[in-house]
Amino acid sequence: MKELDRLLVKMQGGDNAAFETLYARTKRGVYAFLYTYFHNSCDTEDVMQTVYLRIKTGLHSYLPGSNARAWILQIAKNCALSELRRRKDEISIDGLEIPAEERFEEGSVTDVMKRVLTEEEQQIVTLHVLWQYKHREIAEMLGVPTGTVTSKYKRSIAKLKKTIKEEE
Repeated sequence: MKELDRLLVKMQGGDNAAFETLYARTKRGVYAFLYTYFHNSCDTEDVMQTVYLRIKTGLHSYLPGSNARAWILQIAKNCALSELRRRKDEISIDGLEIPAEERFEEGSVTDVMKRVLTEEEQQIVTLHVLWQYKHREIAEMLGVPTGTVTSKYKRSIAKLKKTIKEEE
């Protein structure tokens, strides 16, 4: 986490190489986090571009020494929600809605997560497993008690294991 903070501080000083390093270190986690909103790689990758553009243009709002991952994920969440709101308006006008089952590859772990977990459960699992946040940190981000995050995480993992075992 300190490395991400250092990279953001370097970026604030105009270091473009730090941006490349930051991207390399965070792209998998940001992708996985955004995938819980869009459930397909094309839309996820499009929004990722917006996220990293906003990171670069919003560097002035980053406070050195704060939680860099949380700051990046908050930007990702805001971008995802903005895009979903924009699409909701667009879909209601055009009437073009793709069924959820066509939005992701069948058989992947993300497919199972989408089918059996709520959006909040998907976020908790993604933040804990891919970003390695502690339950207390996730609780702070989501504004819920730590016990709630812990129990939802355990139930989510149990659901995933059960579903995967049944499908094998």
